Amino acid sequence: MKPNQLNRRVRALLCALLAVVALEFLPYARAQTQLAVTNRAPAAIPRRSNIILIVANGLGYGDLSCYGQTKFQTPNLDKLAADGIRFTSYYAGDAASSPARASLLLGKDSGHLKQRADLDVPLAADETTIAQILKNSGYHTGLIGEWNLGDENSSGAPWRKGFDEFAGYLDPAGAENFFADYIFRYTPLNIPDPTHNPPDAFVGHAAVFSNSGGKHEQYIPDLFTKSAMAFAVNNQPDAFNHYKPFFLLLNFTMPHAGKGATVPTDAPFSDESWPQPEKNQAAMISRLDGYVGQLLEQLQKIHQDSNTVIFFTSDTGPHTNAGVAPKFFSSAGAFRGTRGDLYEGGLRVPLIVRWPGKIPAGQVSDLPLAAWDFLPTATDIALAQSPTNVDGVSVLPLLLKKPMPRPHTMFFRWELRGGETAQAARLGDWKAIRANDGEKWELYHIKADPDETENVAGKYPEVIKFIEDTWKASDDPKRSRILSPPVLTNGVHNP
Repeated sequence: MKPNQLNRRVRALLCALLAVVALEFLPYARAQTQLAVTNRAPAAIPRRSNIILIVANGLGYGDLSCYGQTKFQTPNLDKLAADGIRFTSYYAGDAASSPARASLLLGKDSGHLKQRADLDVPLAADETTIAQILKNSGYHTGLIGEWNLGDENSSGAPWRKGFDEFAGYLDPAGAENFFADYIFRYTPLNIPDPTHNPPDAFVGHAAVFSNSGGKHEQYIPDLFTKSAMAFAVNNQPDAFNHYKPFFLLLNFTMPHAGKGATVPTDAPFSDESWPQPEKNQAAMISRLDGYVGQLLEQLQKIHQDSNTVIFFTSDTGPHTNAGVAPKFFSSAGAFRGTRGDLYEGGLRVPLIVRWPGKIPAGQVSDLPLAAWDFLPTATDIALAQSPTNVDGVSVLPLLLKKPMPRPHTMFFRWELRGGETAQAARLGDWKAIRANDGEKWELYHIKADPDETENVAGKYPEVIKFIEDTWKASDDPKRSRILSPPVLTNGVHNP
């Protein structure tokens, strides 16, 4: 038997075993593994790195020990940060989950989005996600976990937005059950079965039999992690798939508390004298930290560790579900507000990026970044072309510890649509916020006043005016996020 044939059989057996382990709800098979006889040499293309984006749900700025948490530890995420770069002024796309996730995927601020805090609005057919860009540039794309941006009958279904594979939940109601008896699965026809049967297609609910009848035997986040590990194994770039890289979006549903039981056990915090919701919260964050460690270990086993760039962040600031009190663990850090607020605590979240051999280890950056910067940065990593109608900028030079093209002041803005439309903006060190469009702005200097307690709007009307003018101009197709404001942004008047 030839070595290549043996290797393929071993790979097929491994895929089948992993499919059993993870209940077969991802199509565990290598795309494009068929060998064709040809005399034509394949086109030379640059080898590109895999990209993994891990998004927690309602994890606050202060919920990780590398961001100051002292009551429990997150060693795997701490190591992720130590091996790469940790950002201390990174902002979520919005203070509600659906628009925040749309911002990440579309590269746009929430003022340019249709998503709302009180209603799930599907992505439109003419909106282009990072998954579509990467797929069109030759990546194999997968989504595991929570979606919330369109059901199977909408223009926003994951497979219509660039994902080759999907296993998870299309709406928040399904994602809130941590012991659900089903998972929505999308398996396309073009992915062969690992046992070399004809390609299998599946779109719909795949049963999790161990949770049927109300049983709590299979913890869904555990299953997401197994599936993510299998996805990395099955889609690792190699000669059989012409070194096709992969993009994985891993949307965990935790630590946001859901319906009923949210964690199998509150260990290792069972003996703490904490309120029960806080024991559960710490246990969930510890499990999330463990999941990241498992995925890193898997990448090392398949020799893809240095060939994979990992982004880790949260969709919004800390949640308050199921009796959780964010102040108990200082989950928002030193900041004011939580999920649903446009104050710093609802928007400022962790961002860690690791890319061994590319991103120098041990970096900490206070440069303000936002969720909409992910799309242009990821397209640069993938050597792809970013759309021009985005609000974000690529920070790849910064990740690689190279100079950004030029110094600049960045203007960020957020609109949180619900019963009212709250608005916020950051201009340099200034932060403006108002509860509804048309109301008076509050103004804070967040370097001097990070917990936003001293409203100085009356002292700096020129700053408010510049923010308002810039806001109005933000819909201009020729807009730029690189500004030369007529006022200094460090809280001091220009001469």
